[in-house]
Amino acid sequence: MSKIKKVKTAVVGCGMISEIYLQNMTKSFQILEVAGCHDVDKKKMEKRAKQFNIKQMSMEEILNDKSIELVLNITSPTSHHGVSAKILGAKKHLYSEKPIDLSIEAARELVKLADKNNLLFGSAPDTFLGEAIQSGRYYIDSGLIGDVTSVYAVLNRDAGVLAEGYPFTALAGGGIGLDVGVYYVTALLSILGPVKSVAGFVQTRNPERVHFFPNKENFGQKFKLEAENLVVGSFEFISGVYGSVTFNSCSIMNEIPQIVIYGTEGILYLPDPNLFGGEVKVILKGQTEPVTLPPTHTFTGDCRGIGIADLAWSLRKGRKPRADKGMAFHGLELLLGLYKSCETRTFYDMTTTFERPLPIPRGYLGEDYCGSPPEAGIAV
Repeated sequence: MSKIKKVKTAVVGCGMISEIYLQNMTKSFQILEVAGCHDVDKKKMEKRAKQFNIKQMSMEEILNDKSIELVLNITSPTSHHGVSAKILGAKKHLYSEKPIDLSIEAARELVKLADKNNLLFGSAPDTFLGEAIQSGRYYIDSGLIGDVTSVYAVLNRDAGVLAEGYPFTALAGGGIGLDVGVYYVTALLSILGPVKSVAGFVQTRNPERVHFFPNKENFGQKFKLEAENLVVGSFEFISGVYGSVTFNSCSIMNEIPQIVIYGTEGILYLPDPNLFGGEVKVILKGQTEPVTLPPTHTFTGDCRGIGIADLAWSLRKGRKPRADKGMAFHGLELLLGLYKSCETRTFYDMTTTFERPLPIPRGYLGEDYCGSPPEAGIAV
């Protein structure tokens, strides 16, 4: 690391998810130097600054500090666009939490602004860089299951329970599609590339709700679900592969996530894409039960922030980030395309595309690290 200048980085947003980001950014990812943090809630900002021994900063200080090259935007989804636009407008590289924005038009504005200012712009989720999805991609690329013909992804949750503990999930950007389905979509895009067209059905079932946790002050009060809680869709990849998804938070809370990829020679099963690790299984011709495949990659723990570390390496190495805005924008358009298809009762033809990101090199296999030594993998 002595020969590589660290990338000075600031964090905007000090909510719950900021803890694991800052833990990894300050203790694991050696390419990053965290300058400070900001939040409109001063108590949250003070807590994180003290916890990680970093500076409390105003937004103006972050934007005007020329030594800060990169900013992480982990504000609430409804604040993403305004904060991201300020960061890019200040000509600083940006990494955003998902979703990259809340509308196709708004996201396109940010992408154009980044391109205009020649800035790197990345976005979560970065879990596709973990052991499980990278191993699955390796086996598919190696031809283990032959030619891929179709895929499906399924997720269940309970929107009512989630709204009690995480109120943002009831608001725009917090629904089952944009908040969680994006992990599944991103995993599939990273493996199979861009999508050509989509068709879908979307609902917000039983939007009128009543708070039911008796130990909370809002017990018995009415509230409204503003976000989608049931998404069913189909899509066609440019490669000719067909895909389908069912994201249902009108169900039970204990998740049973599924991603299944069908090929001419076998069927591959991927674990929860909201995690970095997990078992990858396969059934090949002649088999009756799936077998667990050995992992080919590392990064199995909660490595959130590996995407911003990879972007920092991209800045120093002069390459495109793996969690780049192109794939994130395409994933957003895919999900919102399902919504538009439902509104119009027609197919939605995608207007964006992207280059499939580089795989993580297989140069390091071993312990459950998030930083050095396996950081050499994302430096390439």
